[in-house]
Amino acid sequence: MRPNPAPDSAGLVHLSAAGVSVVLDCRGDRFPSIVHWGDALGDLSAERLAGLARAVAPQPIGFSADTPVRVSLLPEQSAGWLGHPGLAGHRDGRHWSSAFLLTGVARDRADGVRLEAADPVAGLDLAVEIELDPSGVLRARARLTSTGDGVYWLEHLTLFLPVPAEATELLDFTGHHLRERSPQRTAFTHGLRVRENRTGRTGYDSAYVLCAGAAGFANRRGRVWGVHTAFSGGSRTVAERDYHGHSALGGGELLLPGEVGLARGESYTTPWLYASFGADGLDELAGRFHTLLRSRPHHPATPRPVVVNTWEAVYFDHDLTRLTALARAAAEVGAERFVLDDGWFGSRRDDTSGLGDWTVSPDVWPDGLGPLIDVVRGLGMEFGLWVEPEMISPDSDLARAHPDWMMAAGDRLPPAARSQQVLDLHNPAAYAHVRDRLDALLREHDIAYLKWDHNRDLVDAGHPATGRAGVHDQTLAVYRLLDELRAAHPGVEIESCSSGGGRVDLEILARTDRVWASDCIDAHERVPIQRWTSLLVPLELIGSHVGAPRAHTTQRELPLDVRAGTAIWGHLGIEWDLTRASPAELARLAEWVALYREVRGLLHSGTLVHGDVADPAYELTGVVAADGSDALYALIATATSENYPPGTVALPGLDPDRTYAVRPQPPGDLPDGNAAAWGAALPWCAPGGVDLPGRVLGTSGLRLPVLYPDRVMLVRATAAERGGRGTGSR
Repeated sequence: MRPNPAPDSAGLVHLSAAGVSVVLDCRGDRFPSIVHWGDALGDLSAERLAGLARAVAPQPIGFSADTPVRVSLLPEQSAGWLGHPGLAGHRDGRHWSSAFLLTGVARDRADGVRLEAADPVAGLDLAVEIELDPSGVLRARARLTSTGDGVYWLEHLTLFLPVPAEATELLDFTGHHLRERSPQRTAFTHGLRVRENRTGRTGYDSAYVLCAGAAGFANRRGRVWGVHTAFSGGSRTVAERDYHGHSALGGGELLLPGEVGLARGESYTTPWLYASFGADGLDELAGRFHTLLRSRPHHPATPRPVVVNTWEAVYFDHDLTRLTALARAAAEVGAERFVLDDGWFGSRRDDTSGLGDWTVSPDVWPDGLGPLIDVVRGLGMEFGLWVEPEMISPDSDLARAHPDWMMAAGDRLPPAARSQQVLDLHNPAAYAHVRDRLDALLREHDIAYLKWDHNRDLVDAGHPATGRAGVHDQTLAVYRLLDELRAAHPGVEIESCSSGGGRVDLEILARTDRVWASDCIDAHERVPIQRWTSLLVPLELIGSHVGAPRAHTTQRELPLDVRAGTAIWGHLGIEWDLTRASPAELARLAEWVALYREVRGLLHSGTLVHGDVADPAYELTGVVAADGSDALYALIATATSENYPPGTVALPGLDPDRTYAVRPQPPGDLPDGNAAAWGAALPWCAPGGVDLPGRVLGTSGLRLPVLYPDRVMLVRATAAERGGRGTGSR
């Protein structure tokens, strides 16, 4: 029986939300395919849906089958498909090619459908959930169950979403430590593009969001489709185009050999595959992801506090007197959360020992953490703590007591990285040890925040007792650990850090409140890192810190205004020994902190926009309030312009029918006295600024200022009261 209620009696299911339509063809016995994913189609009757399916059906021509090849959500060779299969596996060498027959189509609510199918010969059942969120983000996942004898060895299970022929260009990401999420574009040509991540975490160089769009798609133009594989272990994200005219994007988990074997009655569930569509470029695609994340039940509901992190300020040099002075300086500039980083526990005086010994070091903290916490709380700040629960140092009490708890492929240990190994959390005893120690820390101390780090790839990561590959099990165990701790301590926020930005995905974000975008806080490097991290993640979830005058990771020296002027475009923090800052630097930093605290409500709830700036030396980032009443933009010079003076830039996202008062925004109004340096201020930067309709600002725009490289200028656009003038900053 197929419970498929009206109005989908013709076997076509239409999901629609926020300007997006998805139409599934569930007619016949084979597994369903997607007829349309993209622009909203309006309210279509069953007859109109059937007409749509006929209109886009392929011509029955080719050589693999005499009938049109049905390319489903899970493409199968048994249907004539000779491209990348959706399912790969076998049962002792047999049943390597599935032939699923549809057994159920259940649409229990307006935004989703559950598809059920079976292959009785191969002994497999398949259930696929498809949901269209009110944001317009589509997501899907599959559950495979073995119903046969013996063990079905799964190699991969990949879901595919079709994209139209106009999508001839691909955008995905690469990178490395200190340069995460670096964009790369390629032509979407015939063949298969596979991005595999084998690091055991999301990875610096994962595809992140794999986008396909019309040639030249940009921030504000071109139709574009994108998918994100939401998993924090191994992952596969793929794009395929064949000469029959079929193009699709897909994703799933990357499984190591022998990781998943299903005996009768056992099941495997894929990660969620998230998909977003932008009719007018990447900003729209990203905006859907941001709306989705902001609708999470646990999404931060309070203003994102200004963080001071001790890492680049003191590293392992923990001392109550020194850290008390740092906390007082932090409070004076307006910080609201103080995070004690690595070095507070066990033998951890450097990065060669102590991981796994999650007890406060009596050598460094003879009276425990209480005195420092009392200082921090007395200054009106929250207290946070760094942990790395998934790792173990061979030089630790835990490793000496339980050497069998370190992940290994049989009898050999993996190569060390940062003098550490991976703790096998699939081992119940190891899992309980870590859970109980973290639980005790949170119960015994007034801790509001955990910076949860993960500082090495999973190399040769097996279960030592059996030698079997263990990345899949480890990833699920980490999720379970986070879920347990959050349930026990619902008021504690958690940051996902992994040698910087090595673990940023929607599944880890289902359990965390912030991601650390990169260990590099050089403002020059952070501009593209934060821009592309925000393709998926809204600003309030992206940690962004003001560093020292000379960046520790690059040795580049930059003025305070550019360091702060880029850091406010996220969840602002400070990672700088403020006890060594001059009074003038502290006063200026306090101005930037005050601005952040003033505008964070706008930055963390409004719509993020990016300009398509013709001048390659300039970038424009902005946030526009949901009601169009206010906007803040950053004009960022990353190099010397080819034009002297430079041209104009449009201010995107404003209400075209409202008038805005446009003014430079202090303290980012005159970077480094720039007006004096170049002789005279731009006319629109002079007192009084300029008042213009949003339509004019969004088309003709503003003349770009002449800026030194690595400088930021802020611009505020405030809508006039109906019939009056705006109230922009002067």
